[in-house]
Amino acid sequence: MSTTLKPAPVSVASIPLTHGHLPRGAEILVGVVAAAAAGLFPLLLGWGLVAWVIVSVILFIVGLTVWSAIVETRRSATDRMVTALVWTAFGIALVPLVSLLWTVVSKGVPAINSTFLSYSAFRTSLDQPIGIYHAIVGTLVITLCAVVISVPIGIFAAIYLVEYGKGNRLARGITFLVDVMTGIPSIVAGLFAFSMFTAFFGAGYRAGIGGAVALSLLMIPIVVRSTEEMLRLVPDDLREAAYALGTPKWRTITKVVLRTSLGGIITGVTLATARIIGETAPLLLIAGLTTRTNVNPFEGFMTTLPVFIYSQFQKGTAADFELAWGTALVLVIIVLLLNIVARVIGKIFAPKTGR
Repeated sequence: MSTTLKPAPVSVASIPLTHGHLPRGAEILVGVVAAAAAGLFPLLLGWGLVAWVIVSVILFIVGLTVWSAIVETRRSATDRMVTALVWTAFGIALVPLVSLLWTVVSKGVPAINSTFLSYSAFRTSLDQPIGIYHAIVGTLVITLCAVVISVPIGIFAAIYLVEYGKGNRLARGITFLVDVMTGIPSIVAGLFAFSMFTAFFGAGYRAGIGGAVALSLLMIPIVVRSTEEMLRLVPDDLREAAYALGTPKWRTITKVVLRTSLGGIITGVTLATARIIGETAPLLLIAGLTTRTNVNPFEGFMTTLPVFIYSQFQKGTAADFELAWGTALVLVIIVLLLNIVARVIGKIFAPKTGR
């Protein structure tokens, strides 16, 4: 007769599948407590606002992390600490930007009026107010000429690098030169344009086209890089499908590749334009400074907004400082509008995903 023995029950420690969570609004609560605790240091030690903010942030990060480690898990505490550090870094990066915008707006708004925007700096009488109309016209003309020079060269160079010159020596050389030109100082571009126009037209030649050439040297590498990246994002399946239908390569590039990447290319060109519109050093050398409005880029001095700001600060009077701050505000608004236009155009021409 056989007897079956049952195994003794083994006690298994229960493993919790859930853990506690901090209450809703825990970050706000910790922030208030940290700010109140940090407020003791300015009261007792006489610290300033900056020191109070720094101590508050440190206490907030430490307090939130410790509380999360006690109530939640170690992984949750680490996640909250890293999130707080990221937001702190974002706030630190935002401080100089907000400070810059506030300074420009607060000091530039009093100078903005109809006279400021419609008059040039040329006076026909001593009591006549001056404006920046001539600088606005000069900035737009020189920037437009630079765009006309840079965009075809940059786009065609990017097309060659992506579509025709994969892996050959010429493409590698062009890529190397583009990388070098990306970091070229603006004053070097101005010296190049100055020496080139001096060699062709003689000493003392100043014109807006010279400033456009100098700015195009700074703009071309940005256009090449942005266009190159956009062209590389186009799937090879689209190219192969066009080739399978017997479409020539040049037509595939113009009808398929460029149309697909048009939104990104236009965005890159607009951002490159915003990058060069604030340059001063090359334009001081080759475009010069004048108080009159000049719309001809091939003859005569032509003033831009950055050069006008520099000249007003050089004079050193309170009225000149006010004009300089007003001009700086106008320049910031123009750059802001260019960035908004770039984003809008990028969304309009972005490839439709069907979602």
